[in-house]
Amino acid sequence: MSMPFYVSPEQLMKDRADFARKGISRGRSVVVLAYDGGILFATENPSRALHKISEIYDRIAFAAVGKYNEFENLRVAGVRYADLRGYSYDRTDVTARGLANAYAQTLGTVFTTESKPLEVELVVAEVGATAAADQLYRLSYDGSVADEHGYVVMGGQADRLTARVRDAWHEGMDLPAVLRLAVTTLGAVGPDGAVVAEGSEREIPATGLEVAVLERSRPRRAFRRWQGEALADLLARGDD
Repeated sequence: MSMPFYVSPEQLMKDRADFARKGISRGRSVVVLAYDGGILFATENPSRALHKISEIYDRIAFAAVGKYNEFENLRVAGVRYADLRGYSYDRTDVTARGLANAYAQTLGTVFTTESKPLEVELVVAEVGATAAADQLYRLSYDGSVADEHGYVVMGGQADRLTARVRDAWHEGMDLPAVLRLAVTTLGAVGPDGAVVAEGSEREIPATGLEVAVLERSRPRRAFRRWQGEALADLLARGDD
């Protein structure tokens, strides 16, 4: 009788984590930045149909990197969670914190019990009445949650790109300024996936970007996409 193959729990979790990180690192980065009027989301995405940034509820949005089919299923589940909670209780009972906790449970359960973890990393953001009331939550493939402040970078080379954003971002920046910072950060990753030197960033045209904001001043539904000529004009204002 042959002995069953044994892998220690520590090695199994490490292998799953390495597998998920490799999948996430192959995806294009997403940059999330707070500005004086709300929260900006930006990523390099030439597709007009396969979105990585989406509205979840009135003042809540979602951004993701990794495998599209996996994070799209999570997005749909988040919309259902928000709609059901808002209908059963009150619209104000739907919060980014509650949604982040629900996602954390799903990601953690899959990571520990399924044969393959989800190759995704998420940001759930909620714009508040004031900048101090804004909420940013970053969720990893294993269900861990981080409460972020001001900015988040996900995807390939996230650590090095986060260092760039940390040096350049400050509270009170306007929308054109944070968009320019986001595009410069996305362009810092070269075709080979390596981070280039400052001043050598790729120029990404408006047609190659997916940009959306949660606008603090908008009534009820705060989510707005920037695209086409409006996005090109906003980029030009950031270059001034």
